[in-house]
Amino acid sequence: MKQHIQFCTAPDGTKLAYAVSGDGLPLVMSATWLSHLELGWQSLAWQPWLDAFSGEFKSLRYDQRGCGLSDRDTQDLSFEAWIRDFESTIEAAGFQQFSILATCQGGPIAIEYAARHPRRVRKIVLYGTYALGHMRWQHQPKEVEKARVLTQLIRLGWAQENHALLQIWANAFQPGGTVEHLRSWCELQRAATSAETAARLLEISFNLDVREAARKIKCPVLILHSDRDAVVPIEAGRSLVSLIPGSRFVEIDSENHMPLADEPAWPRLVSEVRGFLAEPAPVSHGLPLDELTPREFAVLERIAEGMDNGELAESLGVSEKTVRNHITRLFDKIRVKHRYEAIVLARDAGLGANGRLTRAR
Repeated sequence: MKQHIQFCTAPDGTKLAYAVSGDGLPLVMSATWLSHLELGWQSLAWQPWLDAFSGEFKSLRYDQRGCGLSDRDTQDLSFEAWIRDFESTIEAAGFQQFSILATCQGGPIAIEYAARHPRRVRKIVLYGTYALGHMRWQHQPKEVEKARVLTQLIRLGWAQENHALLQIWANAFQPGGTVEHLRSWCELQRAATSAETAARLLEISFNLDVREAARKIKCPVLILHSDRDAVVPIEAGRSLVSLIPGSRFVEIDSENHMPLADEPAWPRLVSEVRGFLAEPAPVSHGLPLDELTPREFAVLERIAEGMDNGELAESLGVSEKTVRNHITRLFDKIRVKHRYEAIVLARDAGLGANGRLTRAR
């Protein structure tokens, strides 16, 4: 699959690598713990995912800060930085409305983004992930201790193919894997990042709590989880279902955190995901939201909330003249002449539900 790698800049100046491949409905893959845009296609863990979903969809992937082709030397390794990076790559790629495919560490990123930007996300697929990091599982002290041990294993045995500690670590992720799978993990580790950065990223994910954000998600959500996952126990997936309104849960028959391409669980997983993403998304009442640029979408949201041009300019950090230019192009695209018409269309599409419509009229 041919991919086009580009670079953008996060608000703090960190350079981020992202790639778009395939055609079809837009699909964003939130960053996982380890990534390398080029070598991911050669990884026995990730190649099945890329083959299955990068061809059928217009897929956006990126290397998170500290990993792969993105800046390795960055001071801010934090969950908030992850969210800003996710936002930055989406804006750079020009995706307006899209679905999200999130695995493991990428799950909390997708959950938090969808809670903050509900009108951008059509659907979410969450696989093998969680809303509460392992270090916060005080009701399960053994899981807390396992998280500490796993972090130490990373620091001690990183990317050392014959290291006994690494074999323990790899076996936890893919106990059904072969020696080739172990070697593939080692190669990805060496290419993706350093042992210290990997450990720091894992520590961040182990301390996350996005339960409140999960409760705010409005779009359709499919949750899948391997029933014998030793890295993220299935209880974490079941907990997500109880948090996200209207979400659907599918239990996968596998012992692997990352299913193997040749086990029966894999085609079942692919079928469930493809079927879910192919279902019709919530309607926008004829409003051509997919045709709007990110800036035009932001302007329409604020118009729906009742902002005048001065407030719009202040919120976007631009001049009122620039706002007027944006509005002219926006009105042409949505085929209206008057502001009140734009407000009605936008509100019908679900924008500005908590805005100041009365004052705007």
